[in-house]
Amino acid sequence: MKQLTFASLQVRNLEASKDFYTRKLGFEIGDTNPQACIFKYKQGEASFAIRTPLEPLEGKDLGTGVALWFAVDESVDDLKEKFIGNGITTAGAIIETPFGRAFHVKDPDGYKLTFLQPAN
Repeated sequence: MKQLTFASLQVRNLEASKDFYTRKLGFEIGDTNPQACIFKYKQGEASFAIRTPLEPLEGKDLGTGVALWFAVDESVDDLKEKFIGNGITTAGAIIETPFGRAFHVKDPDGYKLTFLQPAN
């Protein structure tokens, strides 16, 4: 395998999740249909989708064990403050990783999104 080209997350409420990703995180919508919404990040450098369930989700923990990482050009300190200003209440502490400084945010379904300021 050469690279992962796309990821899709099943969500309980497509409209609520779409609102979270666009209004609170600032992602751009690349395409949408009644079953899915495809987001672009950093002018299309990364993309992924949220979608209506492919199977029943009742009683399941969706986000457990799933993390998507996004490299950012800006300071993670500034980005975290921006997200908090947008109403994000799930932002974790900024941490030092082998790859650079990062922090995590959980979406409405518990998926972990990591924003990484890569080490030089």
